[in-house]
Amino acid sequence: MKTASCTRTRRILLLRLVAIALWLPVAAALAVPMQNDSNGFEGIPWGATFSESDTFVKVEDSGRAQTYELKGMSPTLGSAPVDSMRFSTIDGGFARVIVRYNGKETHDRLLGFLQQRFGPLDRTPGQVAGGVVKVFDWQGSDSEIILRYDVRTSQGIIFFESQVLRGKFNESPSPVP
Repeated sequence: MKTASCTRTRRILLLRLVAIALWLPVAAALAVPMQNDSNGFEGIPWGATFSESDTFVKVEDSGRAQTYELKGMSPTLGSAPVDSMRFSTIDGGFARVIVRYNGKETHDRLLGFLQQRFGPLDRTPGQVAGGVVKVFDWQGSDSEIILRYDVRTSQGIIFFESQVLRGKFNESPSPVP
């Protein structure tokens, strides 16, 4: 039974990675240079060792990739409450945070917060993805932030990622000797 559960978890992870890979090239073309690249998220540097603690609880174990959530707290980003905030590691190193949220008001607050902290967006026509899905991207030397917001559903997702560790999520596991 454990094998079926592990296979299901790997399929879910693979589907997530494919979905991200499909829209990342579009986002990269629209990126603005990041000001104040913090080389991590909220004081946690990329590559830091992560484990369960008073602050974090492990919610997913996919072998090389581990996922954690805040323990006993309602997550917020800036002053905006968000639906979820997941912290991911790859090969033991902190590599990504995925934030999910709902609502136009929350979106506007988060977009304002990110622009204030990481720099204004280029609002020149053609620089922001139009249509029902808006994509905003800040690229730094160590980090990248991608915000994707669906106007129809009022749902958004933000990826905070290490530039160096992001590629490891797509690598296949090392062969066992």
